[in-house]
Amino acid sequence: MCGRLNVVNDPLCQLVTEQLGFKFDTPSNTDLRPTQQVATVTTTANHNGLHQLNTLWGIQPNWANRIIINAQAETVATKPTFKMAFKQHRCVVPCSGWYEWQHQEGQPRKTKYLFAEANQQPLYMAAIYFPHREQQAHLVTLTTAPTEQCAPYHSRMPLLIRPSEVGFWLNSDADVLTPLLEAPQDIPLVITS
Repeated sequence: MCGRLNVVNDPLCQLVTEQLGFKFDTPSNTDLRPTQQVATVTTTANHNGLHQLNTLWGIQPNWANRIIINAQAETVATKPTFKMAFKQHRCVVPCSGWYEWQHQEGQPRKTKYLFAEANQQPLYMAAIYFPHREQQAHLVTLTTAPTEQCAPYHSRMPLLIRPSEVGFWLNSDADVLTPLLEAPQDIPLVITS
C-alpha cells in the first residue's frame, strides 16, 4: 500500500514554501520508492518553527524480515515499534501524489493509478521518523481506511493532513491527535491511469 510517491518539484516546492512559510526544496522524483530519500517537514525541538528534514523511507527493526514503510494510523500510538516516534517525531511528507496498482480483468499487467490533489495543490502525508545520531533519519508513512473515492483501488490509503492542520499535527501532544487519524473527506483528489 502506498509504496510509491510522485514528487514534482515545480510547483510543489513553491506551493509548500508559500503554505508553510519556510523554504522547502526537494528534487523531482516521479517514482520515489522505499529506501530512497524523502524530504519531510517537521518542527524544531522547541516547536518554534518548521524546517525540512531529509529522511530515508523505511525502517528495519531487528525482529523484522523486511523493511517496514507504513504504519496503521489506528494503532501507531500503541504499537511498541511506533509509539515513541509518534509521540516525539511526527512529520509530513509533501508530495504531488501517490500510486496504487490494480489488476483489470482481461489485462495481463496491473494498471498504475496516480492519486493527486484535484487543484494541483500539495498533498501532506502524515509520517513519523526515527532519528539517528550518526546516520540519516528514517521514515514510516501512516495509512488509514480509504475514503469512498479511494476504496475501489485499495483497502488502505495514506493519512493526509490538511494544510491548515499541519502545525497542529506537528506541535500537539499525541493524545489529542485522534481526530486527524482518519482520512479527511474534503481533500479533492483526481485519479488517473
